[in-house]
Order: sequence, then C-alpha cells, then structure tokens
Amino acid sequence: MPAPTAAPVRVAPGEAAPGQHGQHGQHGRQATARWEAAMAEALRTPTWVRVMPILLLVADLALEESVPRSVAAGFLLTVLPVVVAFSAGPAVVAGATVLTVGLQALLALRAGHLYEQHHLWTYLGTVLAGVMGAGLARQRRCQARDLVRMRAVADTLQHTVLHPVPARVGGLRAAGLYRPAEADVGIGGDLYDVCETRYGTRILLGDVRGKGLEAVRTVADVVGAFRIAAHETADLGELAAQLDRQVRRAAEDRGDGELFVTAVLVQHDRSTGRFELVNRGHLDPLVVGPGTVAAVRCAEDLPLGLGHLAVGPAAGSTAVSLPAGHSLLLHTDGVTEARDGDGEFYPLAARLGTLPITDPDTLVAFLAQDVRRHAGALTDDVAVLALRAH
Repeated sequence: MPAPTAAPVRVAPGEAAPGQHGQHGQHGRQATARWEAAMAEALRTPTWVRVMPILLLVADLALEESVPRSVAAGFLLTVLPVVVAFSAGPAVVAGATVLTVGLQALLALRAGHLYEQHHLWTYLGTVLAGVMGAGLARQRRCQARDLVRMRAVADTLQHTVLHPVPARVGGLRAAGLYRPAEADVGIGGDLYDVCETRYGTRILLGDVRGKGLEAVRTVADVVGAFRIAAHETADLGELAAQLDRQVRRAAEDRGDGELFVTAVLVQHDRSTGRFELVNRGHLDPLVVGPGTVAAVRCAEDLPLGLGHLAVGPAAGSTAVSLPAGHSLLLHTDGVTEARDGDGEFYPLAARLGTLPITDPDTLVAFLAQDVRRHAGALTDDVAVLALRAH
C-alpha cells in the first residue's frame, strides 16, 4: 500500500509558511545577538579607563581630608563627567554629572562656602563638562556603530567573494586557511575557490600582484570568472587561458601593465582519484605524507595576465596520483616568506615533514598556529588549501 502523501500547503503572497515565522524570528534574534555582541566589543574600554573616575573621586576625597575645612577641593571633580564619557553612554554621563554637582555642593557646604562665587562657577563648569561629556559619549557610540557596520560589510564581502572551504566536495576532503595581512579588512590579495563541476572538482588558488583595494578588485574579478568558466570549460588548460585573458582585460581597463596573478588550478577526477594541475607562475604544490614532503614539479608557464608574452604554446597540465594517507597542499608566499625576528623565512617543507598525521584538517590547523608562532604579526596575506581523496 503506498504511503500517504501530505497535501501541499498553500501560502498567500507575502505570508510566511507554517514554521517560517519561527525560523525568521530565530534568525532575527541571532542577528540581534551578534550585533549587540559586536557593539559591546567595539565599545569595550581598558580596565584602567573604567577605573579612572573612581580613582579621581578617591583622590578628591583624600585631598578634602588633608586640607583645612575652610578649603573645598570639589573643583577637582569638574572633569569627572568627561572621564566617565570614555567608558559609558550619555545617560550614565548625565547621571554622573548630577551626582558630581551634588557632591561638590556637599563639600562646599561642609566648608561653609555653598553659595560663594568660585563654587558657583565650579558647579557651572561641571555642568558644561557633563554636556560635553554626553556629546563625547554619543559620538563614541556612533563611531562604534559605524565600525561594527564596516566590519559587517567586510565580513559579508569576504564570504561573498571567498566562500568558506567545504569540508567535503566531490570526492575530496578539504580544509582551508585564509588570513589577510590587514585583519580588519577581511580580504586581501590572495584568492581561492573550490567547486564541483561536471568535469570533476576544480580548485583555484592564487596571489594578485599588489595590495589594497585594486588587489581586492582583481580577486573578485578572477574568482567570479573562475566560478563561471569552471562549469563551462572542459579542458583545464583552456580554463587557465580564459582566466589569463580576464586578467589581461582588467589590466588594460585600469591602465596597469604590471597587473598579473600567480595561480595554480587543480582538477580531481573522482573515478580515478587522480589530480590534474596547471601552474601559472605560482609556488609548487606539495604532496605531504607522514614524515614526507615532495614538491609537484609542474610545467612552467607565465602568470595569469602575462600569457600573451609567452613564446610558443602554453605548457600542458601535470597529472598526480596521491599515495594513501597523503594530502595535496596549495599555498601562497605569505606562508613561505613569513619571517621571524632574525629575518629567517618559515621552513614550510621542514616543518610539515615533522607531522605524523597529514589529513587536511591537521595540516591547516598546524600551519595556522605554527606560522604565527614563527613570524608573530603577519606582513603578507596567507592562503592555504589542503586536499585529500576520500
């Protein structure tokens, strides 16, 4: 007997399907929580800044006890609202202003000078400091909001241009590491992409000459062109040629005769387990196994954007079969050119040769920590992809 079929649910235009309100509400709450957490982080101030108002108050009261009763030291508290503004919002600054004026009045009353002219000017000065402090606090919050918004835009840009590396794609296990030299920007001049096509799983990793917004623009152009051509071009060499022409057109449009992109393209055939590689002026990929590291020597060719300068036909692709337990590692020069305090480059092959386990996740996790340990602050973008057939 056939299983009963559920009747379709009809939804009026503009009306959410059953359960959709709950999903939208949950996503909305999560977005709100992320925004609030980001705002709290942007507004976070050092402990010494938060403690300053208390220290100022304690210092003033101590001075009050050390001077004759006829002298009121409350004038020191005039700057208190401004100090509070560096760690609190306008409402707290307003409350601190009221409390400060009240404390100043009490200290003046204690000295018998409540209505004397210089005390009245002190009260007025404190109120003015409170007004300016409230404005300062409001401006600080506006700047924090703009900072959070810009970081959100940068994060969205990164995930739009550079998709997260899937843990499994086609017949591959994969892991990736991406760290722009300017961490706040979110994306730099290195690029990568991994996609499943009818020709197999295709991978791109590259490095744009130059830095800044123009490099980011080139990254977006190349990755966008790859995502289209990878599904429409059967031959991996022709795919590289199409990307070469794309970079060349971009260079001509911008009047930049020195624009180029070093890149390595990889195709994995799930049925045979073989990798096909085309290297356009990039660093040699590495085959990494337990205690072993070997470079894949591909046919040499010019970087993307400079193919028109080549003499003769383009170099062909290189086929590689990985032994069991080995992974293919692609990387940019941000890894190999990371220097320590003595100016020594990061010894990539030597360090990878010490690993007893070389699955993609282990390789990427190791490099994420070891390169940073070697070089400290990064001065160049870092991109790494580790691949293994499963």
